Amino acid sequence: MTEKNARNPRYEQGMATRRSVLGSAHVDRAEAKKTGFDEPFQDLITEAAWGHVWSRPEWTKRERSIVTIALLAALGHHDEVAMHVRATANTGATPDDIREAMLHVAIYAGVPAANHAIKIAKQTLAEMEESKT
Repeated sequence: MTEKNARNPRYEQGMATRRSVLGSAHVDRAEAKKTGFDEPFQDLITEAAWGHVWSRPEWTKRERSIVTIALLAALGHHDEVAMHVRATANTGATPDDIREAMLHVAIYAGVPAANHAIKIAKQTLAEMEESKT
């Protein structure tokens, strides 16, 4: 983290929200992998996505989680779908919420996008359930 970001309240709020949604272990791994090449990008998403958008009080983390999963599925961002499905453990979005979001994806973004995202969500949810035992 650069000195500039250590003093930036939006960045600090973003980092706190990012940790609350994705979990500190995930964020710590991402931060450990950060290099000088991707540090500006990581700073941008921490401040913009997590600090400006995810930290807004108008929607709950559950609502943002559902919308985010639907958008990522519609756009075919499969790694991000899995990451945000895992984050539902922290956001309160349920498997039923994910299923409903995928139905919307099927109608508004296409069956192939929803079909692949459902496959990813099922696999990720199964892994999450397995790790509980």
